[in-house]
Amino acid sequence: MKMRIESSRIVKPIYEDISPTKSHIPLSVFDKVTYDAHIAIIYAYRPPTPPNTAIELGLQKALAIYPELAGRLEKDEHGNPVNILLNDEGVRFVEASANNTLDQVIPYKPSPSLLHLHPSLNDVKELVQVQLTRFTCGSLVVGFTSNHMIVDGQSTSNFLVAWGQACRGLRVNPLPLHDRTIFTPQNPPQIENEHKGVEFTSKLVKKERLLNQAHHISEDIVVHKVHFTIEFLAKLKVKASSLNGNNKPYSTFESLVAHLWRAITKARGRSAFETTQIRIAVNGRARLNPRVPNEYSGNLVLWAFPTTKVKYLLREPLPHATKLIHDAITKVNNNYFRSFIDFANTRVKEQDLIPTADMNDHILGPNLEVDSWLRFPFYDLDFGTGCPYIFMPSYFPVEGGMFFLPSFVGDGSIDVFIPLFQDNLPTFKKICYSLD
Repeated sequence: MKMRIESSRIVKPIYEDISPTKSHIPLSVFDKVTYDAHIAIIYAYRPPTPPNTAIELGLQKALAIYPELAGRLEKDEHGNPVNILLNDEGVRFVEASANNTLDQVIPYKPSPSLLHLHPSLNDVKELVQVQLTRFTCGSLVVGFTSNHMIVDGQSTSNFLVAWGQACRGLRVNPLPLHDRTIFTPQNPPQIENEHKGVEFTSKLVKKERLLNQAHHISEDIVVHKVHFTIEFLAKLKVKASSLNGNNKPYSTFESLVAHLWRAITKARGRSAFETTQIRIAVNGRARLNPRVPNEYSGNLVLWAFPTTKVKYLLREPLPHATKLIHDAITKVNNNYFRSFIDFANTRVKEQDLIPTADMNDHILGPNLEVDSWLRFPFYDLDFGTGCPYIFMPSYFPVEGGMFFLPSFVGDGSIDVFIPLFQDNLPTFKKICYSLD
């Protein structure tokens, strides 16, 4: 792909009503426990598409509604992020052109070539970056990156929908909820769950884990995209729920995660006596009581950690793994979120703990991580000439880190992006559609 950067500059919010009165927003305990890194996504649009100037103006108007995205992170004396400065320093806005048609170069699964379609994710001071790449066929690719400490998947998709509304001359609806101080600890604290070794760990344990990864080579990792049809998913859900008695069937998501947990573990060829677990992101908005609106802007995610021995995972039938996942997700309820808030506010500093979420973890085996984007309105980013025909994550070669997306076919089927070691891929391909 021959790319040329036409311009790279900072764009700032355009306030039509009132600019922010606050100087900063304190990060919540949910912001501080998540990944301190930029996450990148890719959109592709067929012609006709609006001019860059119209997309840029819409971005500036949307930033006025989400001013934290145009700010900067403020760190304390120990280098830990603590606040978002509402200083309107702006977002990175890059315009580029490619000397190809989009169909000649766009891979329909993540590959290193996608890294050319958004600004670099390394050492970024801006909290949001945008790159518009024009192709000779008239197609447009939008690369969007945002700092995960500022917004989770729900908030990111809300902002993207607002950007599209602003481009189309509409009022942004719904408006975001910006108050990150709503997660107050209970008095007295009620820490009913274990959080050390779950969301938090000691610095020594983290250092040892990263040292153990040093001998692996990330070039051996390939990102494989698997498409699951609605017919396959329906059969899988029936099989996963077959031992569930008269209870409600397990969800399609739980059934598919269980299926992939078993298939990937088998393909990896791990020892029967190893422990394997999955880190599954759980959105707290609907789980907290009182419920937090979907419009809440920030992070509100914890994780479920279903865990078992490799031998039990592979020896027992699919419903066994599905039940482990269902039970672990169910446990991350209002009481769990409240327990976490109390622990994060009272014990983390006292015990000098750090988050277990770390983008420097390039090898997750024997474990897995699942990020589901199935319920977020990412496909609703319409700049005025229609929705995208491709939406996907950029290239993240983290072995075992999976992304679940609604397929752009639009029929309810699911695409899963799975980074695996090259040596494990042939076995995985053989068994990933097997229901035996």
